Amino acid sequence: MEHHLTLFIGTFTTLLAVVNPLEALPVFLNLTANDDRIARRKLALRSCIYTLILIVAFLLFGAFILEIFGVNLSMVRTVGGIILIKIGFDLFMPGQKGGITDTSSAATGDSDPAFVPMAMPIMFGPGVLATVLGMTSFKSSSEEILSLLMIAIAAIVCMTVMYIILTSADKIVKRFGKKGIDAATRITGFFVATMGMGLIFHGLSEFIKSF
Repeated sequence: MEHHLTLFIGTFTTLLAVVNPLEALPVFLNLTANDDRIARRKLALRSCIYTLILIVAFLLFGAFILEIFGVNLSMVRTVGGIILIKIGFDLFMPGQKGGITDTSSAATGDSDPAFVPMAMPIMFGPGVLATVLGMTSFKSSSEEILSLLMIAIAAIVCMTVMYIILTSADKIVKRFGKKGIDAATRITGFFVATMGMGLIFHGLSEFIKSF
């Protein structure tokens, strides 16, 4: 049980850090600038549901896809860790994320902005994919179903937190201001890079043990 609790906490904290609500706030506010509170809540709900579906899909079928391409889980951890480190540095370094709000221009025509750009690529990017596949590789073989359930619950809790944050986006921005959000984003970036280093360490350790 301790293993599954650790898996839940690790997955939840890593997902929340990689999804990075502070990155999604400016885009969400830009997309809903002319909407009322009800429309904002509906958009936030759809965005979180789409993201959760993507996470669960890769959680269930990610390992199968890796088997098709003959990719070892230790490789997934290592490469996933590198991706997380890259994202962490992008969040930490100034001027690296300036173009992220440009993705809101993708929400034109008949496309649903809850899916593009909110779910992809804002909330479900390479870092989330790497995290899901990396955490999946930590499953206990004897209790695989329970392990998958813990990861799924962690994803649901993470998206619930995201929904609460998105529906309170205007209040958060007003309270913390641009400088406060920038500082929090940099701190988040540091921890994301640290988590990435942890995945690389576990991946390399597993690869060395295999020989």
